[in-house]
Amino acid sequence: MLGLFSNSILSPPDELVAAGSRTPSPKITSAALMKRFLGSNASAVSMQIGDDAHLAYTHSKESALNPRSFAVKDEIFCLFEGALDNLGSLKQQYGLAKSANEVVLVIEAYKALRDRAPYPPNHVVGHLDGSFAFIVFDKSTSTLFVAADQSGKVPLYWGITADGYVAIADDADLLKGACGKSLASFPQGCFFSTDVGELRSYENPKNKITAVPATEEEIWGAKYMVEGPAVVAATE
Repeated sequence: MLGLFSNSILSPPDELVAAGSRTPSPKITSAALMKRFLGSNASAVSMQIGDDAHLAYTHSKESALNPRSFAVKDEIFCLFEGALDNLGSLKQQYGLAKSANEVVLVIEAYKALRDRAPYPPNHVVGHLDGSFAFIVFDKSTSTLFVAADQSGKVPLYWGITADGYVAIADDADLLKGACGKSLASFPQGCFFSTDVGELRSYENPKNKITAVPATEEEIWGAKYMVEGPAVVAATE
């Protein structure tokens, strides 16, 4: 799956901008990246959402245990990859039909967060048990919400294209040749919301997340680390 978002929705993360500046490498534009994705996946589906967001996905080469799915409801678009072990109980919690799948559940969970605040984002994501990564884009509010599971069973990556779009994908190779060193693995057990404006750990939401510059030999420009309680206490 692939999501592309302009800086009117999401400002490129400073640490990824810095990583690309330290070690400039070839990049391509967001349009060229989407063209590459669609060209390499004959069954791919893409959606242009207004002027500033573009989503695409394919069932090609997906894992049988962690399939990809897409849904849209009330201008909320969601790409989901993975499987939830507690889907049944969550469907009951949110009053969903037995036929509802993971992507529908995530949309409903996001709507609960948006419409019945003050639910904190970590409370909603923290109830998901299983392997997953997802991208939610709310066109009505231009809000982006991204999360990955705690054990990294479904990998997720993000980077910056040549024209300053933030690219989010489940395929590292797709982004390697598109984002140069402005590229990192999305940290497991974390979420990003444009409402919050930064990365947060949903297991330890008060713990700071820092970006450690990667070595020249690594494909990444930075690695995100969630600081432990002892580290946080030491800095207070």
